[in-house]
Amino acid sequence: MDDYIIKIEENLFKNIKNINKPNILELGVQKGRSTLKFIEICKKQEGKLFSVDIDDCSSVSNDPVWKFIKSRDDNFEYIKNIIPTKLDVIYIDTLHEAKHVKKIIYNYYDLLKKGGFIFVDDISHLPYIDNKKSSFYCEINNRETFNELLNIYYYNKNCFDLNFSFKSSGVAIIKKISDDTLNNSKNIPSREMSIKNLIRIIWKNLKKN
Repeated sequence: MDDYIIKIEENLFKNIKNINKPNILELGVQKGRSTLKFIEICKKQEGKLFSVDIDDCSSVSNDPVWKFIKSRDDNFEYIKNIIPTKLDVIYIDTLHEAKHVKKIIYNYYDLLKKGGFIFVDDISHLPYIDNKKSSFYCEINNRETFNELLNIYYYNKNCFDLNFSFKSSGVAIIKKISDDTLNNSKNIPSREMSIKNLIRIIWKNLKKN
């Protein structure tokens, strides 16, 4: 079993396997590895899976619990006319760029039931620092996505819980805890470049010498 499968088994499916009649929105299909697992859960729990991808992935399955939607994931009006008005799970695995992930979260969040989950794949840049798996795009975008999720959480601590797994390329686990509307986010305030911190750094360097 590869790290990707272990990651989604341990962090996605263990959290949702007991949801009764789940409505699941999957953004990003590709080879359908996560899709087939979601279908398995929907069959056991009498749920429904809606998967969105810009490529035609309709051949992944012909199971009646699954509906494939060929579209960009940010074609919000079109997709919302097809999917249920309330969702138990949203899985984001399409364009792994911070601004896009933020846009997706803010536009689908209100559809998520209280107690429901949003999973954001690829939030860890650590695997891509190693020269054996070097990818500038993945390193930078995964790091920026991780930081963007922290920004959103900082301004919405009353709305959801946030946890991370760093298995493989990582996944963020968002659990909705209230029906409050998300506040807009911006960068978290930091004293990293403050005079006080610069003095601290100078003092530390002087002590080394």
